[in-house]
Amino acid sequence: MLVLTCLDDPTADMVIKHLNEREALVARFDPGADFPTDAELSAWFGEVLPRGVLTTRSRRIVLEQVRAVYYRRPTPYLPDRPSQVERFVGTQSRFGVGGILAALPCSYVSHPWAVAAAEHKPLQLATARRIGFGVPATLITNRLDDARAFAAEHGPVVYKPLRATPYTGPNGEPTTIWTAQVQSGDLDDSIGGAAHLFQARVDKAADLRVTVVAERVFCVRLDSDLLDWRRDYDRLSYTVIEPPPGLAEGCVAYVGALGLRFGAFDFALTGDGVPVFLECNPNGQWAWLEDATGLPIAAAIADLLLEEPK
Repeated sequence: MLVLTCLDDPTADMVIKHLNEREALVARFDPGADFPTDAELSAWFGEVLPRGVLTTRSRRIVLEQVRAVYYRRPTPYLPDRPSQVERFVGTQSRFGVGGILAALPCSYVSHPWAVAAAEHKPLQLATARRIGFGVPATLITNRLDDARAFAAEHGPVVYKPLRATPYTGPNGEPTTIWTAQVQSGDLDDSIGGAAHLFQARVDKAADLRVTVVAERVFCVRLDSDLLDWRRDYDRLSYTVIEPPPGLAEGCVAYVGALGLRFGAFDFALTGDGVPVFLECNPNGQWAWLEDATGLPIAAAIADLLLEEPK
């Protein structure tokens, strides 16, 4: 088993613990951080199947013997680099090492290219609607007039970043741009500088976090008084529930449609008990849910990695 993730990833640690308990051979590698300083890699192509060897400080991994890859959260290949030489090295690593690790004849949870595609919110919304989920009215734009018209028609409206991005406050401290309610009068010409996502606010009674591992579905109701519950996990209460009718089947279909084997879904649950799709993180966090509820998500991922190829 090859686990691709950063050094500090307690979520991956939980899966590795299960794999070790089952006496699976596990190697951990962070390609964006370990290569080329702390690792060597050679791969040969042109034969029936590609073959190669990855050597880290602690392991020698014959790539064609890798049975499964758990693609978690490796360090990006292209952090901010001051020189063109460093940018060149990062690009070669991304397309060379990343390409080799994406071409292994094994199963992936999930394949990195499927994860990369599924991180795009427009694709998420379109796929969710095609599956049959309810989706809030949504606008992605950099046009002020369209944004104001949307807010006036669908208010109350919330703003969401299209992707989480490292950001710092005025004193250099890490900060996050959270989901926030906006009104038409809050919007100005600065909208023209980037794409923005506006969405009709769902009048919700609670949130649902649905974690899918292949065809296994774990559903947790999250109760909080916050618009964006991620702002303060200490204010959450957790209830393991059976998914509302059709939700589990829809989530499994969504994951399959995007070539994934894992998905962390967020739904708003209306007062009438109707789930409304908000997003699906193809590599979302789940360890906190297992800690809070006891759901065997880590064991399910280990089961999937150990599953015989079909």
